[in-house]
Amino acid sequence: MPMRIPSFVAGVVLAALALTARGSNSDSGSEAKVPDNPADVKGDITYAIWDVNQQPAMQEIVKAFNTKYPNVKVSISLAVFDQYFTKLKTQASSDNLPDVFWMNGPNFQLFAANKQLGTLDGLLEAKQVDPANYPKALNELYSLDGKQYGVPKDYDTIALWYNKKLFADAKVEPPTAEWTWDDYKAAAGKLKAALGSKGIFATADTLGNQADYYPAMLSNGGFVIKDGKSGYSDPKSIEALQFWSDMVKAGYTPTAAQNAESPSQDRFFAGKAAMMWNGNWVVSAALKSQYKDDFTVVPLPKAPSGDRKTVIHGIGNVMRAKSKNPAAAAAFLAFLGSKDAALIQAKAGAANPAFTGTQTDFVNSAPAYNLKTYIDAAEQYAEPYPASKDTAVWNKLETDLIAPAFGGDKPMSEVAPEVATKMDEALGKEK
Repeated sequence: MPMRIPSFVAGVVLAALALTARGSNSDSGSEAKVPDNPADVKGDITYAIWDVNQQPAMQEIVKAFNTKYPNVKVSISLAVFDQYFTKLKTQASSDNLPDVFWMNGPNFQLFAANKQLGTLDGLLEAKQVDPANYPKALNELYSLDGKQYGVPKDYDTIALWYNKKLFADAKVEPPTAEWTWDDYKAAAGKLKAALGSKGIFATADTLGNQADYYPAMLSNGGFVIKDGKSGYSDPKSIEALQFWSDMVKAGYTPTAAQNAESPSQDRFFAGKAAMMWNGNWVVSAALKSQYKDDFTVVPLPKAPSGDRKTVIHGIGNVMRAKSKNPAAAAAFLAFLGSKDAALIQAKAGAANPAFTGTQTDFVNSAPAYNLKTYIDAAEQYAEPYPASKDTAVWNKLETDLIAPAFGGDKPMSEVAPEVATKMDEALGKEK
């Protein structure tokens, strides 16, 4: 989540070990309310995030917050996504979490169940946060046992990005909303033939779960998790996974090893790849590229069934259960959930805000990119991001077993059932 998971989000890689909640067995954050007089709110707090592309917008939000709360110093702490949750877990074990921080769906229940997060009870009671301002699904994503812990920040879906100039150079017809997987693969073959000798990949697909194989599995009629069971042994899921494996094996899409050397989305923004499936969390990176005028977006290609699906996910802002400055943390959390904060990130193209009625500004932040595609996806063919109590356990199975198998000699008909068996074992332990 975005990436998301940004990303949202190649898959969370930390193991779901129990957090040591030393001294954190009471939700002091749940009592936090914002004093009526902003001058009474004082103290230093930390705000942890994982996306460098969104950091400038977050700094602008802090600046706007300080116009109302000048006596609060907010320090932004940045960690890359692959290290972010490992760092948080270490901080949680020593009772040293940031005061306010980004959270995602796969990890939320782990932290909330171990008493590491403050509920929004105080803010909700004082009407300083109103759940009606955000999509119901995102409020539910950050709720546990009837208590809401997170304020939805944004939401993301997946679409197809492409480089108009590279398609023109290769004399290949550009993608349309009617494209199928076969069209995608056929265009990739033509792009490789025309541009491969110049070091340009046909696609910059990251082989990640949120951006690539979850949408493919869902579009094809498969599933990731349903009724506490894994969907990786479902034939439709296997067919979708094999589609990506074939793309890698043909040399259209970089291998996992090549992605490790140079992230695929970086190739796209450097003009070294012609198209990719990706989320709206990459807009700010696109706008920074020297090739920014060459990009645009269309809906994902349709599966053989003619269907098209995307996952929907969103970052939530949460606060530590036992902040040293609970009033300051609560004031900042409430501001992060405000329309003003949503508009700042929308206009910067940093993310598609969750606050109702502010998505238009995000779309208008880059008119040439057809960003309404992402909003339409959310409204027309999105499904909730797959998660369970210990999502990280089976996310790690995906990272360890699925990702390296793309393009390999072992067919997905062998790899995926192995993942399903181990995933079902993990899910059984959650009950």
